[in-house]
Amino acid sequence: MANGTAQPFNILIVGQNGRLQYEALLFVASLRENAPGFSGRLIVAEPQPGPLWDNDPRMSDAIKDVLIENGAEILPFASTHFGQSYPHGNKIEALGVLPAGEPFVFFDTDTLVTGDLSRLPFDFARPAASMQRSGTWPVEELYWPGYTAIWKSLYDRFGLDFESSLDQSQPDEYWERYLYFNAGWFYGADPAAFGRLFTEYAVSVRDDPPPELVIQPLDPWLDQVVLPLVIHALGGGRPGPELAGLDGDITCHYRVLPLFYARESDSNIAALEKIAAPNKIKKWLKQYDPFKRMIYQKRGHKVRALFDQNNLPRKEKALRNKIKSAGFWMR
Repeated sequence: MANGTAQPFNILIVGQNGRLQYEALLFVASLRENAPGFSGRLIVAEPQPGPLWDNDPRMSDAIKDVLIENGAEILPFASTHFGQSYPHGNKIEALGVLPAGEPFVFFDTDTLVTGDLSRLPFDFARPAASMQRSGTWPVEELYWPGYTAIWKSLYDRFGLDFESSLDQSQPDEYWERYLYFNAGWFYGADPAAFGRLFTEYAVSVRDDPPPELVIQPLDPWLDQVVLPLVIHALGGGRPGPELAGLDGDITCHYRVLPLFYARESDSNIAALEKIAAPNKIKKWLKQYDPFKRMIYQKRGHKVRALFDQNNLPRKEKALRNKIKSAGFWMR
């Protein structure tokens, strides 16, 4: 690695026909632009046609060629458990394409690399994931058993120690007391072991949820429900301050461009537009209508003008509603 200290690792994203292939191209271009010290393998996992997909999920040949030109490897994987019914399961099954025993970092494709990932001091022996999350699950219901009962039922299902996963600085029955991540990025020492547990836990919870989960929604939350269990089982936990650059000044999980333009920093906006500017990238990104309108036709700046970035609404729903009422929502 360029800094001579960080442990080499591979990066995994998922590329698929439609929106994800354009996001993958933007991710790959941003990595090459802003992380010149990265020397691991950049792997784009691609789901293959099969009985679990209604349509062919593969990327276009042209986009694949551009990804390869920018240093990515395209590796196929079969969807055996999830597919069309739960596309979030791609990130679970895609781990199987990575070389066993080699440290990895997974990113959602709707992520922009804005700094040098290679200088981050990952401790791969202690896996972790993104803390850029809110209390989306479990959902408080009238007759629900509470946070402790729900989470403990999951730890008990897989023979894991529940108490040691708790943040004791947070009050009982408050969502932040319980280990919960955004699955937008996660890392570990061995993708084979990680993927094996991720698959086992996800299929078990989906097919036979504990009674405490009977009124809880698992779509789209299944990956985020079981990810803490996987990380805890592998000896990991919440990331330390040394990784604050993820979801900080090194990566930005933008999710959808209207939200990105509404709330992200001026420097992140500038980074995206610089990465998207070269004609060899622009000619492909323009094929995806939200990118064309938001980036190249400057609709993103119209969205940005709707808000005071120093005084943004506290809830994301308020951001979405204002963007939609102005007619600028796209995804």
